[in-house]
Amino acid sequence: MNFPDDLYYTKDHEWLKVEGSEGTIGITDFAQSELGDIVYVDVESLDDHVEQDGVFGSVEAVKTVSDLFMPLAGKVTAFNEDLEDNPESVNDDPYGAGWLIKITLDDPSQVAELLSAADYAAMVGH
Repeated sequence: MNFPDDLYYTKDHEWLKVEGSEGTIGITDFAQSELGDIVYVDVESLDDHVEQDGVFGSVEAVKTVSDLFMPLAGKVTAFNEDLEDNPESVNDDPYGAGWLIKITLDDPSQVAELLSAADYAAMVGH
């Protein structure tokens, strides 16, 4: 399992990369491996403000559909449109080509509430 140190993590298995007041969000390597082959990513929240822990979309795998939860409050500014034709990028490269959305964070200092890579790895038993 891969959990990059420069990212923040949630108990719901999302990751957040922060650059100033902007953030990029995806699901973790652990989450994609548990879900299996991802066949569809649905994000209806583009241009919407979503509260922390609010649902911003869902991923559909062969066996299940799973909601996606916002790590921190913010406005959804972009959706990774490449996932429309290549949802398997979430499986193949969850921290790169498989990113899901970009947001403008309400309060970047709130990242202190999220998990570090080591804390997340311990939580999932890796």
